[in-house]
Amino acid sequence: MSTVPVTDTLSRLMASTYVLALKTHGYHWNVRGSLFPQLHSLFEEQYDGLYEAADGLAERLRALGADAPAGLAQLGELSVVTADGAVVDQMAMVRALRDDHLAVAKVAYEVIAAADAAGDPGSEDMATERVQEHEKAAWMLGAILA
Repeated sequence: MSTVPVTDTLSRLMASTYVLALKTHGYHWNVRGSLFPQLHSLFEEQYDGLYEAADGLAERLRALGADAPAGLAQLGELSVVTADGAVVDQMAMVRALRDDHLAVAKVAYEVIAAADAAGDPGSEDMATERVQEHEKAAWMLGAILA
């Protein structure tokens, strides 16, 4: 049985999602190379979805009576993703985002376990949806690398 409060894991998931959105948005702005049109569009689609997901996670935190992480320092502290603003080549961007999606999916699995232990099916369902989205994004990005 998990002793980690659901809101603690949800806060990590929300922060990680937001930082991944920010990183993806930065890559969208700065991607260059032979795959520019495809990656520019893909990154936009992904960051739009991530910002929306972060908003939903923040609202879930508030519904549970917890504050949502806010401010770059707090978000960075809680996130498993780092967004250092480095501009790298297009394949390094794809690789980094694939790895980040897998890392965020692991946090979502932690939310599932904590929510299951706490009898919180709402948070569990939300985290399950996030796992599916992050694993799909990782698969799509991985296919570009193949």
